[in-house]
Amino acid sequence: MLFRQICAILAAVALSEAVPAPIKHVLHEKRDKHFYDWIQGGRVESNAILPVRIGLTQNNLDKGHDFLMDVSHPESSNYGKYWSADEVHDMFAPSNETVEEVREWLHSAGIDPSRVVHSDNKGWIAFDAYAHEAEKLFMTEFYEHRHIASQSMKIGCDKYHVPDYLQSHIDYITPGVKLTPILKKHKKAKRASNLAHGEPSLKSHVSTDSKYSIPAKALALPTDLQGCGYNMTPTCIKALYGIPDASKASQKSSLGLYEQGDYFAKSDLDLFYKANAPWVPQGTYPIPALIDGANFSVPSYSSLNTGESNIDIDLAYSLIYPQSVTLYQVDDQIYEPEEVATTNLFNTFLDALDGSYCTYSAYGETGNNPDIDPIYPNERKGGYKGKLQCGVYKPTNVISASYGQAEADLPVNYTKRQCNEFMKLGLQGHSILFASGDYGVASFAGDGSANGCLGPEQKIFNPQYPSNCPYVTSVGGTQIYTDQTVKDAESVMHANLGGTASNFSSSGGFSNYFPQPDYQKSTIEKYFEKADLSYPYYSELNVNLNTTKGLYNRIGRAYPDVSANGARFPAYTGGKEYHYYGASLASPLFASVLNLINEERLAKKKSPVGFVNPVLYAHPEILNDITNGTNAGCGTYGFSAVEGWDPATGLGTPNYPKMKKFFLSLP
Repeated sequence: MLFRQICAILAAVALSEAVPAPIKHVLHEKRDKHFYDWIQGGRVESNAILPVRIGLTQNNLDKGHDFLMDVSHPESSNYGKYWSADEVHDMFAPSNETVEEVREWLHSAGIDPSRVVHSDNKGWIAFDAYAHEAEKLFMTEFYEHRHIASQSMKIGCDKYHVPDYLQSHIDYITPGVKLTPILKKHKKAKRASNLAHGEPSLKSHVSTDSKYSIPAKALALPTDLQGCGYNMTPTCIKALYGIPDASKASQKSSLGLYEQGDYFAKSDLDLFYKANAPWVPQGTYPIPALIDGANFSVPSYSSLNTGESNIDIDLAYSLIYPQSVTLYQVDDQIYEPEEVATTNLFNTFLDALDGSYCTYSAYGETGNNPDIDPIYPNERKGGYKGKLQCGVYKPTNVISASYGQAEADLPVNYTKRQCNEFMKLGLQGHSILFASGDYGVASFAGDGSANGCLGPEQKIFNPQYPSNCPYVTSVGGTQIYTDQTVKDAESVMHANLGGTASNFSSSGGFSNYFPQPDYQKSTIEKYFEKADLSYPYYSELNVNLNTTKGLYNRIGRAYPDVSANGARFPAYTGGKEYHYYGASLASPLFASVLNLINEERLAKKKSPVGFVNPVLYAHPEILNDITNGTNAGCGTYGFSAVEGWDPATGLGTPNYPKMKKFFLSLP
């Protein structure tokens, strides 16, 4: 039988024979339905040893939104008065009262204090117990559960109880009702980007003798701006958004880039600088912030150089140099290549930025989930043998990540815990940006269904994570057409790149997990008034996708927040030049704009811009509104760009002069 006592012996502490005063117990968790892939077996033997963990409720999580708005809203007297990491930790850590009351309950129930261990950040309490002790303590019965496709065994219960007066202090208990899959889900968690044309890699070489014809109206522009409709170089981007040449370079203002599953090649960066950004010196590479055995770079011919990291670094350095770029490369070469084929995202990265994140509990999740996340030391051959890195890097003021997936790929509480961490980073003055995605109102093919849509008929729109988190800035993609110039208005990024990317368009929509935050409610209300949408909708979080008749969630967190150009960016991969498309370009571009503005604020002894969403929703006039194009998907035209915010381009693209002027006017 599973968990049979072999040779381990619990501390010989007899249960007290004294009859305690009656304690009222309440149901804390109950499984609504059995998992289809786990079969309940026999009851766990009475003397089996169970590793019990009690996740303690974090303090003040319900106030986190208000705390963040207090330092981020332009009308707040506390705008820019960010918290220190210690202040954030102390505010949300379980209170001393929580820790002591739970410990006292365990003691009174016969669990000697010598058996109890609690984490350094007070996030959880752990002890080993006989099954009969745990069943009595939690008023439940534990059963073995066998996986239908393997011999793996886990234990759990259908429900359990805790003392009434402790319920608010306890997040969850394991073993409990939670049974997680034994294998990672093989849904493709990929970057929100693709290369132009061709199958299966969706990339093509762009020759210098292209048949592209310069539009007549472009001939009046400087030579280096005449071909922007075909070749969106850094010079074109600067002209498009009024971005000046950078001149300030504070050591406090490096731009952070998150990368996984792909490495940059130094020679490819140098080729890009030479061809497209000669103001960046040869040999300019990012500052390494390598996490859990990650590599820094690879030769250009390596299969791990797919161009994803190259384009982020190319774009950022070409806009912000002489400012620096910090590369957050995550995980060893065993896990990292696997991560683009699984649902793992961001946990080991957040561990490295916040030591308490490694172990604190929130929403029924504690630390890394072994069924989703890498676990270190990695005992496989070639794996990183060191300890999980916790709190080893101070986060940069601005961080861009061009990775994401459907929110439905991850458990809702797993995403809530990560989103909660993004809120904490915002409280400390950090701007966290994510690409919204590239498949319109769907996800990529095979993500949730063959066409990337949800529901039994594969028609329901498929919102993306982490763009659905209300505490990040989601960035969609835009473009100018080949017969246009940088003087023309942009449209929604929408291209036919062939194969599964024949409908490659900026992602946007409404979350099924997270409600609309206060800072965007009035804006979204105005959108619905003018958009005149004919699609059926629902107004429910965690909706039953098998029964709903709607296509999208009217009350869900709306995204993207902003957008930026994501089409025809020239970059080198393996020594060859390609055109890249994707919101993955837009995120580091918008992040670069924020980094430039931070330099201006720091020069005036002001704080960084931090979480920018409340400012941008309150003052959309500092952005370029986009009113043309759609983000099709799921057999529909998706959402159209309209005046004001829309689910294709958000509030609009950067207008650097206006943004700089307004942000410098704030305290």
